[in-house]
Amino acid sequence: MKKTFALTHPKKAVPRVVEAVKHEVKKYLKRERNKALPQGADYWDFDCKFGNTEQEAKVIHVKEINKCIDDAETAAQPSFYLEILAKPAARAKRQLLEDDEF
Repeated sequence: MKKTFALTHPKKAVPRVVEAVKHEVKKYLKRERNKALPQGADYWDFDCKFGNTEQEAKVIHVKEINKCIDDAETAAQPSFYLEILAKPAARAKRQLLEDDEF
């Protein structure tokens, strides 16, 4: 998903528009996580970028999306750019130390 979201609407209040954007993002993440994983992958990882425009977008973590949207609302920005790209990933095995006991 690469999209510029407008936070202004002639008939809707800004908090309702923000809720709709958050819902759309949540729906997209759920849809991507439910897709079949390729061989050798354990989970879907996401590359995310957020900014006022596509050129100004900075890399963020998936958990920071709602916070960034709230910050854009607080700053009264008319719009923002959000990019979420899914990629398959494998969990790294943890190494047990010799001193670890069970």
